[in-house]
Amino acid sequence: MSSTIWSVDEHLEDILAAVKPLEPIELQLPEAQGCVLVEDVVVEIALPPFDNSSMDGYAVRVADVEGATEEFPAVLTVIGDVAAGDDGLGPGRRVGAGEAARIMTGAPLPEGAEAVVPVEWTDGGTGEGPAAAMRAHSDAPEGAGGEVRVHRPAEARAHVRERGSDVRPGDLALKAGTVIGPPQIGLLAAIGRSTVKVRPRPRVVVLSTGSELVQPGGELTGGQIYDSNSFALTAAARDAGAIAYRVGAVTDDAETLRATIEDQLIRADLLVTTGGVSVGAYDVVKEALSSVGDEDEPGGGVDFRKLAMQPGKPQGFGSIGPDHTPLLALPGNPVSSYVSFELFVRPAIRTLMGLPAADRPTAKAVLVADKALSSPAGKRQFLRGTYDAEAGTVTPVGGSGSHLIAALAQADALIVLPEDVTSAEPGSDTEVILLR
Repeated sequence: MSSTIWSVDEHLEDILAAVKPLEPIELQLPEAQGCVLVEDVVVEIALPPFDNSSMDGYAVRVADVEGATEEFPAVLTVIGDVAAGDDGLGPGRRVGAGEAARIMTGAPLPEGAEAVVPVEWTDGGTGEGPAAAMRAHSDAPEGAGGEVRVHRPAEARAHVRERGSDVRPGDLALKAGTVIGPPQIGLLAAIGRSTVKVRPRPRVVVLSTGSELVQPGGELTGGQIYDSNSFALTAAARDAGAIAYRVGAVTDDAETLRATIEDQLIRADLLVTTGGVSVGAYDVVKEALSSVGDEDEPGGGVDFRKLAMQPGKPQGFGSIGPDHTPLLALPGNPVSSYVSFELFVRPAIRTLMGLPAADRPTAKAVLVADKALSSPAGKRQFLRGTYDAEAGTVTPVGGSGSHLIAALAQADALIVLPEDVTSAEPGSDTEVILLR
């Protein structure tokens, strides 16, 4: 245990200096979701790749429907169908004077046509009033022949999606550093990319310690509590973008814990423990890891520290195993562990992903409280609060106790009281970290 009192910023800087982005790999599109691009993606084809119809209707020449009304419709000869996937009307065929082609949404504009009139502007080839929709070809094969009455004129290129109107060859589709989500996967597929080079999502193993912990669904006996930290931190790691694995609570035995951690190294880019880092006689994480790797693996080992913060004073950080896998040891109290995750683990996950470490927005807010909030001198305090963006206010929820899980579930912000503030009066400006 280091005797130095570390500041929040010093501890974070130490972590971020040691944690490096994961090596890029080429992944298939479905596996790339949630990953970060490491290269610019340049478009190689136009999108859409051809002029196509944005409506079900009829492909026409502008001159043939000029001045058309419901009373005096333009009567055109229907020369065929163009469906999505067709190559126009076929080789050598085009829409000529006085002609039209039935066309479906997404189908290529046939040669000779200049615009599309929606089916609702026509009689649909029935010889009756305005059509409500295009009849299916199987139900009305005669719809591809005969005549259609057009009740409204159309300007050139009306209801036509221009070739390259979305992107053109040479355009930048996605920049390096983009997080791949569903819309990005859709764009990559649309321009013909089946794989993409990304940094993989980091694998985070979360492990809680304590002989008093029972898995939810089990039965509590005297002195036992349910293990909530591993569930909360695993969910938080997934929320930050990681692939997270939760390990059931390990009893207060140093050898068992050390063996469990060694077993998990094979699937971990980052290890997170919760509990067992304070100064008690049964603080097993500190006992198990204080000397790990120091002799056999230069640069390894875990340093246990005291931080000038509340909650979350006891912290541990270092690396273990042959690959120097980073390990962050968090306190066991639920609020302490969650606040520590937000301040230290979340930035580490984002750094592994190749993203800026800070992503939680901060804001200034007016404190709404019944009485002044007290804070210990020399410590940065983080209190739970609810933030009202419209009013620009923040209201504390729950007390300052690091075991108050219910208040944490209601909070959407952390109220930050700096080291030089010992009292924050109602109505004063405070800094808040927004959690949602």
